[in-house]
Amino acid sequence: MSKLAGVVQLLKKEQDRLTKELRGIGAALAAFGHAYGKRTGTRRLSAAARARIAAQRKRWAKARQKASDEPAKVVPIKAKKRLSVAARRKIAAAQRARWAKVKAGR
Repeated sequence: MSKLAGVVQLLKKEQDRLTKELRGIGAALAAFGHAYGKRTGTRRLSAAARARIAAQRKRWAKARQKASDEPAKVVPIKAKKRLSVAARRKIAAAQRARWAKVKAGR
């Protein structure tokens, strides 16, 4: 029974050590929690920053207005080149000849 009492005593010491360590970690988290916690709320911009953003909005509005005043430039789309019926027949015949050669080689 003395061995069992010794083991229990060692386990209690280990428990006390771990409890103490956890308290230290909790204290560290409490100290750094405010610095690294989730940021909630709105960001506040300086008056100068708000003025720069407003000026940029005006420039964008002016550019959009200018673009809408001008007629849209229409770029003609070139027609796709298509093969003639005779050219397609020649290609098909050549492909059939290639496959016939492959099958004959087997």
